[in-house]
This record gives sequence, C-alpha cells and structure tokens, in this order.
Amino acid sequence: MLSPVARRRWAIFRANRRGFWSLWLFLALFIFCLFAEFIANDRPLLIRFEGHWFVPVLQDYSEDRFGQDFLPTEADYTDPDLRRAIEARGWMVWPLVPFSYDTIIKDLPSPAPSPPSRRNWLGTDDEARDVLARVIYGFRLAVLFGFTLTLVSSAIGVAAGAVQGYYGGLVDLLFQRFIEIWSGMPQLYLLIILASVIAPSFWILLVFLLLFSWMSLTGVVRAEFLRGRNLDYVRAAKALGVSDGAVMVRHILPNALVATLTFLPFTLSGSVTILASLDFLGFGLPPGSPSLGELVAQGKNNLQAPWLGITAFVVLGGVLTLLIFVGEAVRDAFDPRRQPR
Repeated sequence: MLSPVARRRWAIFRANRRGFWSLWLFLALFIFCLFAEFIANDRPLLIRFEGHWFVPVLQDYSEDRFGQDFLPTEADYTDPDLRRAIEARGWMVWPLVPFSYDTIIKDLPSPAPSPPSRRNWLGTDDEARDVLARVIYGFRLAVLFGFTLTLVSSAIGVAAGAVQGYYGGLVDLLFQRFIEIWSGMPQLYLLIILASVIAPSFWILLVFLLLFSWMSLTGVVRAEFLRGRNLDYVRAAKALGVSDGAVMVRHILPNALVATLTFLPFTLSGSVTILASLDFLGFGLPPGSPSLGELVAQGKNNLQAPWLGITAFVVLGGVLTLLIFVGEAVRDAFDPRRQPR
C-alpha cells in the first residue's frame, strides 16, 4: 500500500497527462527495443528442416547441417543457395526486419545510400546497412548507456554530497575545492587523448564519463544535508547515540532524495545526448556499432539522402522530448505546493 504522500504524488503525476503518457510511450519503445534480436536480425527466428527444429536466433549452426553440399562453417542465412536448400525441405520464420544492425545488403536496387522502400522501410546508409535495424539497436544501446550512467553517477554524487553536507567544516571546504578543480578539467581533450591510446568501448566510455558526471547532483544533496543536519529530529537522533551513517541514511537522505529525483529524467536525457555527441564527433563507440550519433553523422555526410538526417532528428528529438515531459511531471509531483486535481 502506498503512503498518503506517495498517493498524492502519484495523483499529481497522473494529472500531468503529457508526462504520464510520455512515460508509458517511452517504456513501450524501450521494452520493444530490448528484444531487438527478435525484431531485427539476419537470422531466422525458427527453422523446420527435415523434421528437426532449429533456433538460429539463439544458437549457431553450421551450413552442412542443411545439406552435404555446404561447408562446415557458420551458416549465412542471407545466402540464396542456403535459403533455397532449407525452403526445399522445410520452412523458416523470419523477424519483422530481416536485417541486423551490421548486415551488408548486397542486392540493393540503387547504390547506397538507397531510399526507403518496402524492403528497407527507412532506407539504407552509405555502407548498405538497414537504417531501421540500426535505429532499433541504437536506441536500446543509448538508453541502456544513459540509464547506467545516470544511476551510477547519481549514487556517487548523492554519497559525496551527503558526506559534504553532513560533516561540513574542513571536509566540506576541501571537497568543494576538489570539485571546482575537477570540474574544470577539459573532458573532450582528455577523451581525445584516451581515444588515441586505447579503442573506446561501452564500458571504457562509461567509466570515463562517470569520472565527471557524478558532480551534477552533489550540490543539491549537499544543500539538503546542510539544512537537515540542524533539524530537531536529527539532533535528537544524535543525542540518543545513533551512528552518523544511520542518521544520514534514515533521517536526512529521504528528504534529500525528493530534490534529487526531480533531476533524474533530465540527467538521463543528458546522458543519452552525451553518447550521441561523442559518436557524432568520432570519439564514441567503435566503428560499426549501432549508434544514433553515427546516424547523425551519416545524415551530415550524405545530404543527398535526406532520410538519414530526418530519421536521426526524429529519433533523437523524440526520445529527448519524452524524457523532458516525464521530468516535468516528476518535478510537479514532488513539488509540495502542488495539489492533486
């Protein structure tokens, strides 16, 4: 059962129809893209061949499993000869989009990038890869990266702000000077140096951005702890011998989280934008990775193919708009001056 305060916040959140439906639409898109391998793949979902069942989307099979004329190598289901051999003695169930994010389409009706068609709903890029498949995989990658960066950086930022605000004094002074120095570091130049030494990957980018993104919530949490440490119930808890950690977690942190939660949707949208920006500049994920930023770069480099730029704009703009609408609804829900309608 929800507490009266939680019910009031949920009622205010639902009253903001734009934010409420934006949340459900974003969750529907995210859940849909979580199963990208079953929606866009160059492998069949299911094969029935000579009375046997095969699930290529989950398991690798060699070509000689489908006939003695094939080699004992990994099956390439885009090969016309292999497809004819399977369909002659069985059948296949293909995904909704029969291409993966890295599938090179060899029989395009026009040179790449080719325009949208019944086969490629959003066209192809300049490397003959299906744009819709790359959007599905890229959306999932961007949101998962944003979620991970937001949660981990928020946890570190809340902990740092709590220590600063609760102890104050010299601890707060030294921590503030460190934050001022650390926030002045040139992130882009450091990333360029990093990219010249090692090849960036999902986890390397996450750790690098985490080194700087944790400071976004520190100031808010620090202010809440500076205010809350002098309240009467906190003084009473200290007088009863409650440890500092218990006082911070049980008595002050719940109030500080109210201000923190209102920033999370905006922090998530910023995390998605950071990854797209780095991919656009060429300092993000490895080449060939499904990336919304790489799609933006494709649109810039291929002005004769407007569907690339339009797709990138609609996808990125739509995701950020949904997150901003959700953030506005969350901000209203945690505003004590708001009353449910």
